[in-house]
Amino acid sequence: MKLRNYQWDIVRHIIDNKRCAVWSSMGSGKTLSTLVAIDTLSMLEDTFPVLVVAPLRVAKTTWPDEVAKWPITQHMTCISICGDNVRRNYALSQNADIYTVNFELLPWLVEHFGESWPFKMVVVDESTKLKSFRPRQGSIRARALAKVAFKYVNRIVLLTGTPAPQGLVDLWAQQWFIDSGSRLGKSYKAFSDRWFHSVQVGAHRAAVQLKPMPHAQKEIEALIKDTTITVDVRDHIAIDEAFVNKIYVDLPVKAMQQYRELEREMFTELQGQEVEVFNPAAKTMKCLQMANGAVYTTEDNTQFIEVHDEKLDVLASVIEEASGNAVLVAYHFKSDLARLRKAFPQGRVLDQDPQTIADWNAGKIPLMFAHPASAGHGLNLAQGGHILAFFSLNWNLEEHLQIIERVGPIRQAQLGSGKVCEVHYIVARNTVDEMILERLSSKKSVQEILTNAMKRRTT
Repeated sequence: MKLRNYQWDIVRHIIDNKRCAVWSSMGSGKTLSTLVAIDTLSMLEDTFPVLVVAPLRVAKTTWPDEVAKWPITQHMTCISICGDNVRRNYALSQNADIYTVNFELLPWLVEHFGESWPFKMVVVDESTKLKSFRPRQGSIRARALAKVAFKYVNRIVLLTGTPAPQGLVDLWAQQWFIDSGSRLGKSYKAFSDRWFHSVQVGAHRAAVQLKPMPHAQKEIEALIKDTTITVDVRDHIAIDEAFVNKIYVDLPVKAMQQYRELEREMFTELQGQEVEVFNPAAKTMKCLQMANGAVYTTEDNTQFIEVHDEKLDVLASVIEEASGNAVLVAYHFKSDLARLRKAFPQGRVLDQDPQTIADWNAGKIPLMFAHPASAGHGLNLAQGGHILAFFSLNWNLEEHLQIIERVGPIRQAQLGSGKVCEVHYIVARNTVDEMILERLSSKKSVQEILTNAMKRRTT
C-alpha cells in the first residue's frame, strides 16, 4: 500500500522533530503514519523499544491490529501491556519493538521500571488526556509521564485530532511535554497570566473562567508552529458532509412545569418524591435528565423516575425511517440506557467485547447503544452503518466529535460505501439540550480556527 502525500508529511515531521505534536483529523491515518515514522527511525538511530500510551481500547487492540494489518509494518512486533498484574508482567517479559499501555496503567509502569526505564521513544495517542497536567498537581497519569519524559525519553510524539476541545487553555500541558515550557511558559500560571484574563462565572469567588486575550491565539500559534503539524483529511480527499437533522420535541405541560420549577427553585416533586439539588452544576445535570425523560431520585443514582417518553417516541420514528439500515444511538446517563433497552429490546450495547464490533460491522446488529466515552478513538463502525442518533447530549466536545466520526463522512469515504452519514439530534425544546448544542458549536469553532491556522498543506 502507498501512503498519501499528507501522510508522508506526518512521517517527515516526526522524523525531523524529536519532540513534536501531530494534530491530524479522524480517519487521516495518523496511526499508520506514525508507525512508518517509527520504522524509518529504527534504521537511522536506536529507537526501540517504543511505548505507545493510549485509551484502553486503542492500546489493547487498535495499535497491535494496525501493526499486523499493513504489509509495510508487519515486520515489527507490538505487544499490549494491558490487563491484570500477571498479564502485564508476562507482556513485559516478551521482546517487542512496540509496547502499548493504557493511560490508567502509566503510573504503575513508571514505578515498575524506576531508574531502568527502557523506552527511548514515547507516542501519546490522544494527547488531550494530558491537558490537566501541572508540575505539582493535576493528573497522576500525566505527572507519571513527566517523571521520565525528559530524563529517559529521546523522542516524544503527541497525537490528537482534537487538540483544544475546551479552547486555548488546553494547549499548555501538551506543549510542556514537548519543550518543558520553553515556548508557552514554565508554569501554567505564567501561561495563563500572559494570554488570559479571569471572568467571574458564579457567585463563589473561585468560580472563574479563563478567557483568551485578543492577541493570544496568534501569538500561541506562532510559538508552537515549528513543533506542530496539522492535517485535515478534508483538504486532500473529497468528503461528503454529514446530513444533520435536529428533531425538536416538546415536553408535556406537567413535565415542563416541573422542569421550570427545578430550574428556578432547584427543587421539584415527581410522583410524590422530592428532587432537590444544591449547586448549579447538579441542577444542570438534573435538568438534562428531565429533558431526556427520567430523573435520578437517589444520591447514588441507582433509582430514577420516568417523566416522559417524548424522545423515545422520536427515536422510534428515526429507526423506522431508517428502512432497515442500522442505527447507532448515543446516550449519556445509565437511566437513558435502561429505558432504551426496555423500549427497543432488539438493540445491543457497545461493550468491551470485540465480537460486538465485529457483529455490528457484519450487519448483525440493527440497533446499537453507545456512550460517547466508550465509542471514541480508534474505533471504526462505518461498515455497520451510517446513521447516528443522539438520544441525549453532554458537554464534552471531544467525545461528541469522536462518536460522530465512528460512522462519519471520512469513514464512509474511506470505505467507499457511497452513503451519506446521517446525524440526528433529538432535542428537547427550551431546555438545557439547546444550550449544549449551542455550546458545542461555539467550542468547535474555536478549535477549527486554531487548527486551520496551524495547517501545513502539501505542496
